[in-house]
Amino acid sequence: MRPHDIAGTDAVDVEVVHRTPHGWRVGTGQSGHETPDLVSAMVLADLLTSEAGAGRPRTQAPGRAPEGASEVERLRHTITQLEHALHSRVVVEQAIGVLAERHTMPPREAFEKLRSSARSRGRKVAELARDVVESSTSPLTVLPEELST
Repeated sequence: MRPHDIAGTDAVDVEVVHRTPHGWRVGTGQSGHETPDLVSAMVLADLLTSEAGAGRPRTQAPGRAPEGASEVERLRHTITQLEHALHSRVVVEQAIGVLAERHTMPPREAFEKLRSSARSRGRKVAELARDVVESSTSPLTVLPEELST
């Protein structure tokens, strides 16, 4: 939630995240006005990133559970795999937002551009997505030409 306090008044407009029959939405509490889908996606991705522990070092995807592992160990390993998948998904969504804004294109087109670039370089989409997100705050991060221009 992000309050917008108008100086010198008591009026406060609050961004509210709520679930609808069509998925999660972001809108203002008092006016009921919904924000555009791209803004909603970026807000939700930011929220998920903070919940998933953003700023974690780059890690390899967890492999399979060890042979002969107990049920508890297998379940813990599955949780680790799911957390890794969620974090990767959030980073990809953030990269889509960065590319969509940077190139003024729809999110679907931004994803296709990201995926195409990753495939042509033999990289994983999530790996390239991390670079795209880093490039939004670090001018030293080098991106493939089709993503940076």
